[in-house]
Amino acid sequence: MEVLKKWTPDKAHSSIEFVVRHMMVSKVRGSFNDFDIVFIGDPDDLAQGKAEATVRVASITTGEADRDQHLRSQDFFYVEKFPEIKFSSTDIMKAGDGYKINGKLTIKDVTKDVSFEGELEGKIKDPYGKQRFGFTARTVIDRRDFGLMWNMALDNGGILVGNTVNVEISLEMVEAQ
Repeated sequence: MEVLKKWTPDKAHSSIEFVVRHMMVSKVRGSFNDFDIVFIGDPDDLAQGKAEATVRVASITTGEADRDQHLRSQDFFYVEKFPEIKFSSTDIMKAGDGYKINGKLTIKDVTKDVSFEGELEGKIKDPYGKQRFGFTARTVIDRRDFGLMWNMALDNGGILVGNTVNVEISLEMVEAQ
């Protein structure tokens, strides 16, 4: 029986980012800087693997301290009560040149099925003898599905914060020793 390898991100070269519309005319970008991700499997056969992720919501940053505090508050993520976002893959499938990663995403106290589209970006042995592979994944969620309901109506009939959230994950995974 083959022992599956464990992979974790090189956090200096990995990111979890999001984009949301603001006032119907621009986009706000942000990221989560504190996260753990584990992939158990083989980059030569990702479809046989399993991924788990934990994101510490307090690490959210959009480049604007007041906005970040608001996002941590009860109006949005309510970090004091729900400090983590969790993802657990249920299956990973080859899809054309890429992959489809299905799983359970939990934000606050709501768990929903989500699918990411992913791409293996390459694999190497680094100059220090460690095996690495790059992987990117994208999905779009409606924040209201996870209880992130706060908003404000604008005079022109629009809303302050868009409901659609584009999520992109870029990982440089390193084989755990």
